[in-house]
Amino acid sequence: MESELNLKDPPEELVQFISNCSRFILAGHKEPDGDCVGSQLALRSALQRLGKEVIVCSAGPFTRTEIREYTEQFIKIPDEEKTDTKVIIIDCSGRDRTGDIQDFLAKFPCAIIDHHAAIYHPPSTKEEPVYVDSNAPSSTLLVYKLIKVLGLELTEEEATLLFFGLCTDTGFFRYLNNNTAFVFEAAAVMVRYGANPKKTFNVISGGKSLHSRIQMGNILSRTESFFNGKLLITYETLEEFQAYGFESRDSESLNQLLLSIEGIEAVVIIRQECADNCTVSLRSIDKINVAQIASFFGGGGHKNAAGLTMKGDVSVVKKIILNKFQNILFS
Repeated sequence: MESELNLKDPPEELVQFISNCSRFILAGHKEPDGDCVGSQLALRSALQRLGKEVIVCSAGPFTRTEIREYTEQFIKIPDEEKTDTKVIIIDCSGRDRTGDIQDFLAKFPCAIIDHHAAIYHPPSTKEEPVYVDSNAPSSTLLVYKLIKVLGLELTEEEATLLFFGLCTDTGFFRYLNNNTAFVFEAAAVMVRYGANPKKTFNVISGGKSLHSRIQMGNILSRTESFFNGKLLITYETLEEFQAYGFESRDSESLNQLLLSIEGIEAVVIIRQECADNCTVSLRSIDKINVAQIASFFGGGGHKNAAGLTMKGDVSVVKKIILNKFQNILFS
């Protein structure tokens, strides 16, 4: 049913960009997630069915348990350079978000497919097309629409990858509001073509280690409440990160537990990954746009889910974040 995608059509220059080239590099943002990985691999499959030569690149690292099985399908930088190559960057705003492969990608014409709001995207041109729609809750929906415009029906593999990415970025549809029926309609099509909701949920939620559950309890135990219970902040120490590494991460489960507390409007989880640098996960229930907060510090994301990195230890970062939220909550 054609009403399933209430989104922008891919620009004609993107369709021509693809039609007029036989070799592509598909790249995504550093520290990829399920939406990024699912979008890249599904589009690779579709382009290969059109007779294209396709390489999928990622700077990594593939630290999330749900995407580790896909690690070996990606390379960092191709061994050889061919002048007839074009790049499609998916799930981010440009080459600068791809990490340390950006200089290599800069050698080729580049298209962008992205769904993030509050991020600057260059205008779409014939040489460098831009397909952006912030109404899409995941980039996989834009890739799905592009596959349809290219005249293809989904394969089971593509449907599974697209559904996986869609569920990743929507929290298995928990983040959607009442104006998103088109998302469920698209999801139904993916299931019709072979995506399995039960298996997808198990992939996203399973595979965690015992020490990650214990570490989650440690982080929960030091949660602090601010602004009459509207904001919760907690953190992981450098010593814990050095002991458990990326495997201890489970921001999704932590955020869901903290966001379920009565009166809460936003949650911040700070992780110190080296002596002078922290990563910060931001989540909100409804009103607070954490993507704007993240973008102020050079990060990005969605209205209710975003992230950033910041120089300093936990105490410094916490003070800065608290000040920013105070300005928002009491402005």
